[in-house]
Amino acid sequence: MKILEERSIKLNQTFNTKEEAIRAAGKVLVEGQYVKEGYIDEMLKRDKNVSTYMGNFIAIPHGTENSKDLINKSGISVIQIPGGIDFGTPEEEKLVTIVFGIAGVGDEHLDILSKIAIYCSDVENVVKLADASSEREIRELLEGIE
Repeated sequence: MKILEERSIKLNQTFNTKEEAIRAAGKVLVEGQYVKEGYIDEMLKRDKNVSTYMGNFIAIPHGTENSKDLINKSGISVIQIPGGIDFGTPEEEKLVTIVFGIAGVGDEHLDILSKIAIYCSDVENVVKLADASSEREIRELLEGIE
């Protein structure tokens, strides 16, 4: 099963707010038919309740417990933001250059989250994703998470 398609990767994006970035990640999941439209609101709720910022310049927005019925199949979207977007607070900036939108059937989201977190725990891997110049390059870099 492919959880990351090249069409689910968006390069060189810019946003004014983290909410815009989360919506973009969710929109890609909707367009890929991984989730229903309402999942995007659940991703925004999740980030309001518990920050989806993971450190090392990444954020992993995903739905809440109430969003399980909005997931059609497991999938990932990758939004590359070379200029970065702040996922922090006025007191503490938390710059994000890669946003992973994820949806997982059942508990698959935990496995997906874990694999992304392990891969991105090496900041050099995040730099490679942020510097990638094609969807194929990002797909190949993330090959091991499927």
